[in-house]
Amino acid sequence: MPASYDTVLYRSLADRHVLITGGATGIGEEMVKAYRSQGARVSFIDIDESAGAATAAATGATFYPCDLTDVPLLRETVARIEKDHGAVGVLLNNAGKDDRHAMDEVEPDYWRRALALNLDHQFFVTQAVQKGMAEAGGGSIIMFGSISWMRGRPGMIGYTTSKAAINGMTKTLARELGPSSIRVNCIVPGAIVTERQLKLWTSPEQNQQFIDLQALKFRLDASHVARLALFLGSDESNGCTGANFVVDAGLTQN
Repeated sequence: MPASYDTVLYRSLADRHVLITGGATGIGEEMVKAYRSQGARVSFIDIDESAGAATAAATGATFYPCDLTDVPLLRETVARIEKDHGAVGVLLNNAGKDDRHAMDEVEPDYWRRALALNLDHQFFVTQAVQKGMAEAGGGSIIMFGSISWMRGRPGMIGYTTSKAAINGMTKTLARELGPSSIRVNCIVPGAIVTERQLKLWTSPEQNQQFIDLQALKFRLDASHVARLALFLGSDESNGCTGANFVVDAGLTQN
């Protein structure tokens, strides 16, 4: 059953321009739906043109195809988004790819690619929107981490290194941008069931393992992340900055 986001109305999000990276599928797609349900004007970026077009058609959001690892193209795309829709009021740096990889097989090109996919763009999109956001009176920037680095998960060292670095970036950017009334926080998802996870890594045995480790005995899905993202994008969280907000059903307690 699709998640419903109309039980809580964040009036400050009505007509606010929201930019979401990686918005075509998974958690990003769910956040597009959530923000649109609040009356926000949503733009989103993704490399997957067919999925992006489908999400845009289903939600009324505006899709901009872009490879986030191509920084010059990314800057051009953000400039076009601001020209089309005005300054960004909420930025969600969601895009990432948690590919598994053996440590012994990682070469320099793969390493740089892993960091570009999961770390670099979170800085460069923030850099691109912050001037317009500041001139408009401030806003909210939401980074995306992962509990994988907190748990020291093996088999994905490029991904966990990227996500650990986002913790430091969040705290520095909060100080850097705070005087411009820009808040910077980080959502840290746990084991979230998405279509990608179901296809690649979620077996009945793995499901049970997560439930056994969690304090809350149910699997999390993208809507649990999207609800927190609404709060952090709204004025209801205007006293929060430089913080990690963990959504993991208590998994990191173990």
